[in-house]
Amino acid sequence: MSDATPTRPERDRPWVMRTYAGHSTAAASNALYRGNLEKGQTGLSVAFDLPTQTGYDPDDALAAGEVGKVGVPVPHLGEMRRLFEGIPLTSMNTSMTINATAMWLLAMYQVAAEEQNPDLAPEEVAAQLAGTTQNDIIKEYLSRGTYVFGPEHSLRLISDVISYTVHQVPKWNPINICSYHLQEAGATPQQELAYAMCTAIAVLDAVKNAGQVSEEDFEKVVGRMSFFVNAGVRFVEETCKMRAFVQLWDELCRERYGVTDPKMRRFRYGVQVNSLGLTEAQPENNVQRIVLEMLGVTLSKNARARALQLPAWNEALGLPRPWDQQWSLRLQQVLAFESDLLEYDDIFDGSHVIEAKVAELVASAKEEMDRVQAMGGAIAAVESGFMKQALVSAHAARRARIESGDEKIVGVNVYTSTEPSPLTADLDGAIQTADPEAEAAAKRSVEEWKAQRDQAAVDAALERLAADAKTDANLMHATLAAVRAGATTGEWAGTLREVFGEFRAPTGVSGAVGVAASVGEAGEQLRAVREKVRATGEEIGGRLRLLVGKPGLDGHSNGAEQVAVRARDAGFEVVYQGIRLTPDQIVRAAVDEDVHCVGLSILSGSHMELVPAVVDGLAAAGLADVPVIVGGIIPDADGRRLKEAGVAAVYTPKDYGLTEIMSSIVDVIRSAEGLEPSPAM
Repeated sequence: MSDATPTRPERDRPWVMRTYAGHSTAAASNALYRGNLEKGQTGLSVAFDLPTQTGYDPDDALAAGEVGKVGVPVPHLGEMRRLFEGIPLTSMNTSMTINATAMWLLAMYQVAAEEQNPDLAPEEVAAQLAGTTQNDIIKEYLSRGTYVFGPEHSLRLISDVISYTVHQVPKWNPINICSYHLQEAGATPQQELAYAMCTAIAVLDAVKNAGQVSEEDFEKVVGRMSFFVNAGVRFVEETCKMRAFVQLWDELCRERYGVTDPKMRRFRYGVQVNSLGLTEAQPENNVQRIVLEMLGVTLSKNARARALQLPAWNEALGLPRPWDQQWSLRLQQVLAFESDLLEYDDIFDGSHVIEAKVAELVASAKEEMDRVQAMGGAIAAVESGFMKQALVSAHAARRARIESGDEKIVGVNVYTSTEPSPLTADLDGAIQTADPEAEAAAKRSVEEWKAQRDQAAVDAALERLAADAKTDANLMHATLAAVRAGATTGEWAGTLREVFGEFRAPTGVSGAVGVAASVGEAGEQLRAVREKVRATGEEIGGRLRLLVGKPGLDGHSNGAEQVAVRARDAGFEVVYQGIRLTPDQIVRAAVDEDVHCVGLSILSGSHMELVPAVVDGLAAAGLADVPVIVGGIIPDADGRRLKEAGVAAVYTPKDYGLTEIMSSIVDVIRSAEGLEPSPAM
């Protein structure tokens, strides 16, 4: 027998491992980041709260209930310092999920790094910074909803950031073209591919037309473009989708932009795997879903992610705890360091099955790209509502497949019997709770910050920002000056709001294709509900009217849109005015439209603040008898408290049957109107 130890192939370097994190306060988030880095995380991914993402300070009325809920509040440079205290930014790779205010957050990050390195010139510090600003506003109009300005002015801000970083912060990825959120909004793989490519075209054309980058440097702009991609549980198709992305991007760079350097044409992307498919029912099944989704973006070496972050098993229940995030990090580490994945070249090269699927995806994506480009490109397709309607329709089709059983979800519509889970024995303890004092602390922070700054310097910096915004000057320079002077997030965004105005994107609901023509058992159920809606309307004396409202700054409107489309298909008259409404605006709409029920959708964790405000407002307006129902990621304890406060019904992700929800809404209306219950369906 030979005693020789077999040699193993040299392993590739693993992808950057991140965890999307941030909550409550900068100090609490800093402790979380440092703990995650100690556990082997190799990069940071910062989640900002909604006021920071939409350009409001914590003391703004529109920020009420939202501060510190879905991320960390960073209203000024002092909080940016606290966020990264003890974390050397010149040696860190940081991803920031920030879009409308991306320029402002990057400027604060750069100045914080300069302060960490007083012995270096600012230019030397900037040259060492590595990371990513998401900065893709087009998908915000389509799915995520944290836009502020209209397309023209938003593209100007994006272009300014790209032009600035390619010269001053060369290691920085100034934009992530985000197909991730398109899949969360219901996009098919073909739509995800096509709309991401069309977005990239819109951005690169805007940079080229701005004239701030020379022809010689434009290849560098293309080379710094990065993408942020989703990966669902159909991991073979997802692997093919990633290989299709590589092919489409290489062709686009060569043929449209004349990029000759292969390195500049690399498809560079990061991933968070699918959150849309995570379930509240039997949430332990989410672990294997996450693992399979991770394989879709790691198995193929030639299309492997550069950075990866995984959701936690309990994200459909609420905010993950540090232990939950550690579990997701360990999934990555076991795959990278214990398996032999990184020892091989691309294991799919030469597979005729993979090649055929990739070719099919590329061909269908090109057809959709041609359709969008013929309309005038991504911006025109957003403004016309085409893209939004396509996504809402695709999402409605997916929901219909799940409800009919054609698309099986283990623990949801098949194999639903289960043993009690020790993971969820204490549901309230199975998630992290945001600090209830975070909002008060953030308000104090802004007050103290303003008290110690040079107000004249702030005023001068904001005046310069407003003046530059009226010209074609690159706004990054005025933004950096405003950071150094001590301006706040709300002041920066407010100044630009005065110059650029604000924007409301199409909802996509009115033209979306729903399930009104469903056949089989699902069609029979919908027809029965439609008859129930009609009969109840006759008893009341008019067609049933449902107001679907999105209070607060939460822009994740996918659920609200699906409810609105199904309600329309069920025969309701639907009032849906889109995202980012105050409780007062919702009450006013309920009065003006004389609705029979108000449905609120809140996914940001601000339900305990915003829902009572609507209930109280309705009572003050003389509509105490109009029932309020609520849907969202709402822990059981909060659901009980909402019902005690007068809410008629609470729906969470486990309530996946939209037609059944429509039936229960009719029951709620009948009860409120003093009518006898309808016969059981």
